[in-house]
Amino acid sequence: MKPADILIAVMVAIIWGLAFLASRIALDELSPELMTALRFTIAAVPCLFVRRPKVAWSLLIAISFTLFLGQFLSQAYGIAPVGLTSVVVQSQALFTIGFAVLAFGERPTPMQTLGIVVAAVGLLMICGTVGYDFSVPAFAVLMISPVSFAVGNLLLRRARGVPMFDLFAWLCLASAVPLFALALIANGPASTWTSLTHMSLRSALCMLMLGGISTSIAYWLWGRLLRDHPAAQVVPFALLVPFVGSAASSIVFGERFGPLRLAGMLTVIGGIAVMVLAKRPQVLPKTA
Repeated sequence: MKPADILIAVMVAIIWGLAFLASRIALDELSPELMTALRFTIAAVPCLFVRRPKVAWSLLIAISFTLFLGQFLSQAYGIAPVGLTSVVVQSQALFTIGFAVLAFGERPTPMQTLGIVVAAVGLLMICGTVGYDFSVPAFAVLMISPVSFAVGNLLLRRARGVPMFDLFAWLCLASAVPLFALALIANGPASTWTSLTHMSLRSALCMLMLGGISTSIAYWLWGRLLRDHPAAQVVPFALLVPFVGSAASSIVFGERFGPLRLAGMLTVIGGIAVMVLAKRPQVLPKTA
């Protein structure tokens, strides 16, 4: 990778790490449904200028509801300490490989299998800390995020050959519409309108960061990197995300990690590192 591309990859990882912080701040004023709806509404603005990519509506909605709506709404509902949330979401690598075995017959390499085991052990260690500063139901809801992320990753494979920026803009639109409907049902029209009209400058800036930068621009840049370089060179930069999220949360919110949770977080990141740095999985024979 060229130095400029490396810089872009690092910048995207930093943006995504700080996005967890922005989400937590925005949730002080906005409901999970409304915050997520605003995020994708802002990111969907380019739909006014770009055509819908040549992808079936059924596939577009399926990708949108998993990769975006399911992933980010569950984060907003179950958001735990920010640093921990950023680690749990990155465990999507574990589920992506597991689901690829079931969906595409991809056989994990021995190194990937080791990474899965290590990451799973780390998640179990984190489970051992549930009940101290976040609840069991919150952790269960949060785990929906990496699972949805993984399913969306696999569905995204079926949308190859289309402009990445255009695709992500329309994916955001497909999520924004039902999310606004959900916000109106869950919170009521009056409460939703009040939240929108009385939003503080701090929350407004957080939403612009989440929708315009973290979702629209960062995903587009990441897609370009994956288009121009092998995934093995690009994906490891995502390992920076939980470190950025944890460090930012420690500075802003004073978040501290007990020995077991810290060990679990580092174990998960270590397992993910083994998985993403391993060679690509083999495809099982058709007779298998």
